Amino acid sequence: MSALICGSIAYDNIMAFDDSFKNHILPDQIDILSVAFLVPKLRREFGGCALNIAYNLKLLGGEPIPMGTAGQDFAPYQVWLDEHGIRREHIRVIDDVFTAQAYITTDIDDNQIILFHPGAMDHSHVNKVEDATGVTIGIVSPDGRTGMLEHAAQFAEEGIPFVFDPGQGLPMFGNDELRQFIKQASWVTVNNYEWEMLKDRTGWDVNAVKERTRALVITRGADGSTIYTKDEDIHIPSVKPNIVSDPTGCGDAYRAGLLFGLMHGWEWPTIGRAASLMGAIKIECHGTQNHSFSIQDFEKKFKDSFGSAMG
Repeated sequence: MSALICGSIAYDNIMAFDDSFKNHILPDQIDILSVAFLVPKLRREFGGCALNIAYNLKLLGGEPIPMGTAGQDFAPYQVWLDEHGIRREHIRVIDDVFTAQAYITTDIDDNQIILFHPGAMDHSHVNKVEDATGVTIGIVSPDGRTGMLEHAAQFAEEGIPFVFDPGQGLPMFGNDELRQFIKQASWVTVNNYEWEMLKDRTGWDVNAVKERTRALVITRGADGSTIYTKDEDIHIPSVKPNIVSDPTGCGDAYRAGLLFGLMHGWEWPTIGRAASLMGAIKIECHGTQNHSFSIQDFEKKFKDSFGSAMG
């Protein structure tokens, strides 16, 4: 069983500013803003939704097939993927652009200034779902606008069940386009903020989405998540991490847990709990692909967290 994971590939450039932005920005001079921040700390992490999900699914023992577009600077990421046994035959390198880049600067008050360059991500539509073989499930996660539209349509045409995960890409789409995504998808997953936006854009409440899909999954951070199916609403508790280091990528880890459970035909309470545990494991570590575990460790953590065995 293989999961085709359509989504972004990116480098995350993370910087720390040892002061408050507010001390360097004059409120009455915003119209002529010109500032520079000295950032002595810089980390470059491997990221992007497709490969974050793929990395986590691989940790669980799944078989991810990431599908996305990278740029001329992809070589270090390629080495990383090979070291971790993640397939890349459906990662297309676009030679005349850079891989998508996020530049994230955080001050001592945890305020952030984020710049994002989409680069090769805008070419994601060059990949076609039908080019991948042996796929039993898929996901359309944040990516280039045209790529997301086309990949969802292609999953539907191929009869491959897939998760619609709009994430931060949700504002790119109009009301009718979002309704079409939901009609095509087997499952929809969003966080609570994205749900409010999706509900407002489509005019569809929980019941309307349930009628058109197998399940709607809404994550709520430390308050856990809720899985809405046609038959029942299932609350999934969060797992308390040992330490909160970095929430970036927790949603992608959760989605890997969803895919793994769906691929194995688990019941929804087990799927949700596995996904919740994945998010908790990720939040304990800086970066989106720096955590690791054995499947035996994961099964033990699952039993310790929920009082029952997994699967």
